[in-house]
Amino acid sequence: MARERVEQIEKEVAEASGLLEEIRKQFSGVIVGQEEFRIGLMTALLSDGHVLIEGVPGLAKTLAASTLSKCLNADFSRIQFTPDILPADITGTMIYQPAKGTFVERMGPIFAQMILADEINRAPAKVQSALLEAMEERQVTFGGVTHPLPKPFFVMATQNPIEQEGTYPLPEAQIDRFMMKLIITYPTPDEEIEILKRMGGIDKPSASPVLTTDKLCELQNLSKRILVEENIMDYAVRLVDATRHPKLHRLRDLEDLITVGASPRGSLSILAAARSRALLTGQAFVTPDLVKEVAMDVLRHRIIRSFEAEAEEVTVEEMLTSILDKVPVTKR
Repeated sequence: MARERVEQIEKEVAEASGLLEEIRKQFSGVIVGQEEFRIGLMTALLSDGHVLIEGVPGLAKTLAASTLSKCLNADFSRIQFTPDILPADITGTMIYQPAKGTFVERMGPIFAQMILADEINRAPAKVQSALLEAMEERQVTFGGVTHPLPKPFFVMATQNPIEQEGTYPLPEAQIDRFMMKLIITYPTPDEEIEILKRMGGIDKPSASPVLTTDKLCELQNLSKRILVEENIMDYAVRLVDATRHPKLHRLRDLEDLITVGASPRGSLSILAAARSRALLTGQAFVTPDLVKEVAMDVLRHRIIRSFEAEAEEVTVEEMLTSILDKVPVTKR
């Protein structure tokens, strides 16, 4: 019976590979470079998680989000966060109709399948909480009625790492709700030349639908069934535990640099992301290399640096690199 289950999953993964490869082609046909960023978005989408995207303006974050939605023929909504935005501007509210003498529901922009929450750190805490509650519960309540959000429901929130004036940084407890934090960087000179060729003229490239949102939900369910051996789970847990107790994992140099490590949500997210990455690469099993591939994006926003780390300018990425290098795949 176990062998039949493995063969069935392998068959389904092989069938899904063609569709996922076509999405990658459509995606890369519009977005130049940024391969790790594109794969990270698809990984989170297949995992039914949400992503926080950090990068300076002008790096095609909005274009990437809208392109991915076109590949899936999904409803897309862009919400520009500003200091004066209200929770009702996102979730919706009740509108009074004088002619009928009744209130009617007006659904907010959050009732879409793919959401771009642009510059989320420019909104006050109450608005951030409204969005994050919707992300976690997959529902919103107004007018005394709870409304389920559509499926799939995928939030891509952006923030500018440079300009901090007039912003409201996300609290650690809220930022932990994001499955992955992706960093988008400047293109290389060759990539920028290609951007000029594609986007500098009249005819700009556009993605075509590859699959339906119903099919995407099927792929998300398939991702959850990708096989994971217990030793792989053990490896993922030890990576996360090393962010909490570096000394126990022979990482004494990190002991005074980390104030708070990742929670069990980090372990769950690594497992889900590794499964989705396996599906993207056409594998029915999760390998240690896949765990390493996703660990940086899953854990970078879940570690709080100490004052000593900030003083010595030791980045979270440097600490995670040390953890990934020194924590063995198998127990010694």
